[in-house]
Amino acid sequence: MNVSGEFTIKAPRAAVFDTIRDPKSFISLVDGIKDLKEIDPTHYEAVFETKIAYLNFKFKVTVEVIRLDIGEIAARIEGTPLGVVGRLTATTSTILTETGDETKIAYSVDAALAGKLGSMGQPVMRSKAKDLEKVFVSRLRERFAQAAAE
Repeated sequence: MNVSGEFTIKAPRAAVFDTIRDPKSFISLVDGIKDLKEIDPTHYEAVFETKIAYLNFKFKVTVEVIRLDIGEIAARIEGTPLGVVGRLTATTSTILTETGDETKIAYSVDAALAGKLGSMGQPVMRSKAKDLEKVFVSRLRERFAQAAAE
């Protein structure tokens, strides 16, 4: 399953990159991530909790940052849901392009779901991914709006 999209943030690309690449900053933008542990500068573990349709899921996830340049961030994610059989694997790519006084963020997530998650269907999973995107974008825009007001 591939989920992709793009949006703009009214901020310079370097500032957006610094905000997204900082793990503690990043998890504050994503709904449901907690207990982040840095293994080394490119490997992390965390717990991700979310509700999909009528079910609550809690995943133990590992993240490997495979590319970290000012114009592109890429990562591999593997997750195991706690309490149910299944597996989540994903590769993400985020491209940051400066356009005047804004930064365009284009992202793509290629995900594979196995077990109970896989049986939920792509439309349900896409809908959840878009909900997570809305929260992320809202929090990121709010962060830069507050910084501009200071």
